[in-house]
Amino acid sequence: MTRALRAVVDPALVLHAAKLARSWSYSHVGPRRLMQAGPGLAMSPTASLRNGERITLGRDVHVGERCSLWAGDSTGRIVLGDNALLAPEVFITASNYGTRAGSPIMYQDKVERDVVVGADVWLGARVVVLPGVTIGDGAVVGAGSVVTKDLPANCIAVGVPARVVGWREGAGPGTDARP
Repeated sequence: MTRALRAVVDPALVLHAAKLARSWSYSHVGPRRLMQAGPGLAMSPTASLRNGERITLGRDVHVGERCSLWAGDSTGRIVLGDNALLAPEVFITASNYGTRAGSPIMYQDKVERDVVVGADVWLGARVVVLPGVTIGDGAVVGAGSVVTKDLPANCIAVGVPARVVGWREGAGPGTDARP
């Protein structure tokens, strides 16, 4: 019987079932919380949301594969403007642990600050956006960048930490080049 069962059941199925059972305690498997989303939302089924009631997505937002949008547990909000584009594996968090010496980090109070991503912003693959950051309308952030400070509208920013290296075609500091 076991041999016949092995011939019919793919080993990957057993592995997948074990992964599902193990992931049951993770935060993405919890009470349903409603986020606010405009029409035209395209969200990958592999996206991870935390504290959805503090996440607001504008019109025609695209959230790519394995993106994580983690709002704070009590106050930190995440807002994405209209036509924002998140490439695969973007991580946006509105919460961080404190770093006070003498107390284990995981037991310290969390520091929560809102994250605002403007309209027509493109965040490349594996971009990380930290709490308290505002990214201006029309900005482009290159793959693998870590955004630790505010970025102006229509800029092109790259690096760790992200810094402005240019401007969208037809734009410059303080201009509004959105169509």
